Amino acid sequence: MSESLAICEGSKAEKYATLYPQIKCVVEEESDAIANMANVASMIHETFGFWWTGFYRVIDNQLVLGPFQGPLACTRIKKGRGVCGTAWQEEQTQVVPDVDQFPGHIACSSASRSEIVVPIIQNGEVVGVLDIDSADLATFDDTDKEWLEKIVKLIEI
Repeated sequence: MSESLAICEGSKAEKYATLYPQIKCVVEEESDAIANMANVASMIHETFGFWWTGFYRVIDNQLVLGPFQGPLACTRIKKGRGVCGTAWQEEQTQVVPDVDQFPGHIACSSASRSEIVVPIIQNGEVVGVLDIDSADLATFDDTDKEWLEKIVKLIEI
C-alpha cells in the first residue's frame, strides 16, 4: 500500500481526498488503537513526506509518545507545554507556520520548522493528539487542518 501512497500526485486537497477513504478502510477493519495509530501515521507520512508524523496519548495527565514515523521524539509532554500541550489544553488544532515564533515550543529536533497538532476528542475530552512537523516553514494551512481533523475523528483511542 505505501508505494501507491508515496506516488500520489496532485494538489494537497486531492492527496487528502485520496488518502482519507484509504485510512477509513484501514481503521474500520482494526479494533486495536495502537495498530490504527501506527498505520495512520505511516500513511500520512508516506503520502506527504513530512519530517515527523505521530501520535501522543493522554496517560496519567501527560501526553505520552505513541506510534510515529520520523526521527527521535519527546517522550512526555505536560498539558499546556509546547504546541502539543497547547492543543490539548485549548482543545483546538494548532497551526504553527514557524515554530521558533511559538512561545514555549519544545524543540525535539532543530530540523522542525513548522507544525500542526490536532487534538483527538472523545466523549468531550482530549484523549490524544496527532502531531505533524515539517522541515519547511509554513507547510500547514486550512486544508491540512480540515482534513486532519476529519482523519482523527476516525481514530478511537
